[in-house]
Amino acid sequence: MTADVIFRIACAAVILIMLIYHLKRRKRILSIITGAATGLAALILLNKFGNYAGIDISLNTFNLVGSSVVGVPFVIALVVMNYL
Repeated sequence: MTADVIFRIACAAVILIMLIYHLKRRKRILSIITGAATGLAALILLNKFGNYAGIDISLNTFNLVGSSVVGVPFVIALVVMNYL
C-alpha cells in the first residue's frame, strides 16, 4: 500500500465517523450546518488573524473541506501540526 492509499482510507474513515455522529443527533441538518459553519469560521479567523500569533494556515481545498467535514477539531489539529 502506498501512502496515497493510506491517506485516502484515513480520510474516508474520518468522513464516515463524522457522518455517523451527525446522523445520530436529533437535529441532524442543524448539527451538520453548525459543525461546518464553526469549522469554517475558525479556519477563516485563523487565516485572517493567525499571523499575529505566528500561525500561518492557508485557505486551500484540503483545509476548507476538512474544516467543513470535521469542524473545529480539524482546525485545532492544523494549529498543532503548524507548531510541530
